[in-house]
Amino acid sequence: MIPVTKPYLPDREKLDKYIDGIYEREWLTNNGPLVQELTKRLEEYLGVENLMLVSNGTLALQIAYRALGVSTTNRDEKPEAITTPFTFVATASSLKWEGVEPVFADIDSDTWCLDPKNIEKAITPQTKAIVPVHVFGNACEVEAIDEIAKKHDLKVIYDAAHAFGVNYKGESLLQHGDAAILSFHATKLFHTIEGGAIVFKRKEDLETAKRMMSFGITGLDNTIEELGINAKMNEFQAAMGLANLEDIEAIIMTRRQIKELYNRELAGSCILQKECPYITGNGAYVPIVLDNEKELLNLEVSLKSIDIYPRRYFSPSLDSLKIITNSSTQKYSNYIASRILCLPIYVSLSQEIINLIINVVKRRE
Repeated sequence: MIPVTKPYLPDREKLDKYIDGIYEREWLTNNGPLVQELTKRLEEYLGVENLMLVSNGTLALQIAYRALGVSTTNRDEKPEAITTPFTFVATASSLKWEGVEPVFADIDSDTWCLDPKNIEKAITPQTKAIVPVHVFGNACEVEAIDEIAKKHDLKVIYDAAHAFGVNYKGESLLQHGDAAILSFHATKLFHTIEGGAIVFKRKEDLETAKRMMSFGITGLDNTIEELGINAKMNEFQAAMGLANLEDIEAIIMTRRQIKELYNRELAGSCILQKECPYITGNGAYVPIVLDNEKELLNLEVSLKSIDIYPRRYFSPSLDSLKIITNSSTQKYSNYIASRILCLPIYVSLSQEIINLIINVVKRRE
């Protein structure tokens, strides 16, 4: 079977050297030495400061909302955040879970990221934040979003789950916003099995988040300073991350090459995402858009008949989920969501299989 992705597994000797240290120290969690080392090395590799590792990307979002004062424990308040309906459900459900109402604004029809032109008209007196998504690692219009946020005194939390290692105008894309979150789930190009990270603009927000991530407990005397949760990354997760980080340049280079091949061969055969011209991409996903949903379903059947399993990221458009929102329908998000298919991409995917997939996509015509 050829799945849409496969977790990258590092050489066992690389991983075992880190695991041996865990057994020697018998320190499994609570900010262990491997978590500390991975934090430092990720800051160096990504070119960022104020990075905090957490146990998964959804908790990264939730802690970012609380640390930045977007969510509240006051039941009388009904804060809102403007976000995109074209994303994985966690972007919006994490807001809802934190008592923040997701207000959807439509995406750009070409880049598939939140369109700044649609943000301002969605702002109300209850709006506390903008939560854009760097969809498939493609950069949002960060300057325009920043200008809107400053004008209306709003926080910006980027869901950058797909944007590991992406640079924008020569610097890390993660430097934009009051915070940017990463997912290190096993399906991501860099993973810690499960896991995630938050990159804060300000050190004081990082320090607030650190108190929150461990039940609100600080100091050796176990003082409880504020409401917290358990979001700590453990040492075995960090071991996987450190081993994978040793191979990350080769991982990203290979994925870029695969994506470039797909895009080159499929240009003109289907709609491709328009990539921001100022980014260095990471080859995270290979999305294509078909002319209509029937064509998509037929292609999906053709691929599955030869044991190739693409995936419909992201379908349905989240504005259609009544458990999330009663917002009005967003035209372009629904258009793309009903026609999009992500093709297989992972480091060990063979040239033969890539060519086979390309040929099946082309033959549908």
